[in-house]
Amino acid sequence: MVKPPSSSAAPGGAGGRGPAHHRTRLLLLLLLAVAACASTAGFLLRGAMLDACDEARGDSSAVATARTGAVAGSPLGFMRSKLVLLVSHELSLSGGPLLLMELAFLLRQVGSQVVWITNQRSEETNDVTYSLEHKMLSHGVQVLPARGQEAIDNALKADLVVLNTAVAGKWLDAVLKDHVPQVLPKILWWIHEMRGHYFKLEYVKHLPLVAGAMIDSHTTAEYWKTRTHDRLKIQMPQTYVVHLGNSKELMEVAEDNVARRVLREHIRESLGVWSEDLVFAIINSVSRGKGQDLFLQAFYQSLQLIQQKKLKVPTMHAVVVGSDMNAQTKFETQLREFVVKNAIQDQVHFVNKTLAVAPYLAAIDVLVQNSQVSHNFDAAPFFLFFPVH
Repeated sequence: MVKPPSSSAAPGGAGGRGPAHHRTRLLLLLLLAVAACASTAGFLLRGAMLDACDEARGDSSAVATARTGAVAGSPLGFMRSKLVLLVSHELSLSGGPLLLMELAFLLRQVGSQVVWITNQRSEETNDVTYSLEHKMLSHGVQVLPARGQEAIDNALKADLVVLNTAVAGKWLDAVLKDHVPQVLPKILWWIHEMRGHYFKLEYVKHLPLVAGAMIDSHTTAEYWKTRTHDRLKIQMPQTYVVHLGNSKELMEVAEDNVARRVLREHIRESLGVWSEDLVFAIINSVSRGKGQDLFLQAFYQSLQLIQQKKLKVPTMHAVVVGSDMNAQTKFETQLREFVVKNAIQDQVHFVNKTLAVAPYLAAIDVLVQNSQVSHNFDAAPFFLFFPVH
């Protein structure tokens, strides 16, 4: 469902209602519909978004155009030949960039011209970056350097610019400079962050002047509205809450008992886990604030309690999916040191970041979800379709 909370600023500022204004509103309708179709793994969801958008926007011509495209085939058909510039703060196997990539693929499927820019790209291309860029190129997405005249030209020509995450806002002044005012009215800002250090003017000073903001949950939207007003003394633009769905692949596996059993046996065997063992897991990019430290501490304390109380329970294992030791982060190093220090390395398993989470959901018995305030409970449907064994 797409719902716009109360907003303090109209899209595109207080400017006129000319063709550019209606074009921006039409493209916002598109992105709201597409984003509602993008899942945590980036696949399509069924559902009609136009009625909610109709109410939210009140633009009969835009909605009529959108519906005409829907009747012709894909509900995104009216995006054919449109130029969309996607600006990501990074390119990695984490939620924000992957969602934006799937948005790029959805747009390409209906004939949109899509250009991708990664603002914080390392000089040295690692395997993950190379693989993801190659995947985009194979789907017809043009990948450009974040800086240079080509990036500026595409921003000026684009029908729509999507800034992905709050920190992507730094790209505007750093690259566009004097051209920023020309681009702001056609920016849709897709915000995922919640933690306080993202509320800096250097990131979001242009936020009040963009065409609109898209946020993953009502709690996050309200938090941004309050914090930007109280701390930064700026107002949010028209803001839309777009809840993310589940992947088509995940749902298909979840409904297939045979597939679920095969995946469960395969993954448990690869981890060295017996069929009768009890497996807990947390699935998230390993980074501070995502809960892996608390997860492992709780797991260790549970083992101690079982030993102290002499409880008879199955052998327990903890699986951390989302590891990236190539990055050599201090946080993950600390996690691994904690495991070794407490001699639980035979019961704790680190799994590298992967797009294929369905096998791990099938293999585990308990999924532990990070409870950071405002984070979407994307895993809720997993409990419905991947029952505890």
